[in-house]
Amino acid sequence: MKANDLKPGQVVNLDGNLLLVTKTEHVKPGKGGAFVQAKLKSIKHGNVTEKRFRSVDEVESTNLDRRDIEFLYAEGKDGVFMDCETYDQFTIMEDVLGDALLFCKPNETIKGLFYEGQPLSLELPQAVMHVIAETEPGIKNATATNVMKEAVTETGLKVRVPPFINEGETVKINTETREYLGRVNE
Repeated sequence: MKANDLKPGQVVNLDGNLLLVTKTEHVKPGKGGAFVQAKLKSIKHGNVTEKRFRSVDEVESTNLDRRDIEFLYAEGKDGVFMDCETYDQFTIMEDVLGDALLFCKPNETIKGLFYEGQPLSLELPQAVMHVIAETEPGIKNATATNVMKEAVTETGLKVRVPPFINEGETVKINTETREYLGRVNE
């Protein structure tokens, strides 16, 4: 397919590496030909790179199978999952998952990305809700400050939260940046 047809969510094969397209921008400078600036995330390693394609460049597109899978439990640093359609259980190793398990709670359904029947990675939601398990006691009326304190969620994820957040409260966290997005009122 042509580089002009790249869209976020597609998977491309560049030099034998599977890369997920996370962002594309079509640029037409005043001088020279148009090009596509793409942000690509390695499915195997998780690192993000940017690549510039001429609009006439050919890119090899690959179809990944997206399936609902349920996170069952952590086995060491690996994760045990179950396919929600076939009920098959499988383990995804830490080197494939990276730190994605920190965003997953047991019995939670998420999207799994599969290539030729092999699990490649997880497609995390934009944000997750987690309960704060450990943090320093909150400070009353500390709402107008940009000072943050360290907190640990129920899954072991370390996040910076405002001083008024206490243990046991549910917060919303961005899965890409690990930033605190707000308190969740239940």
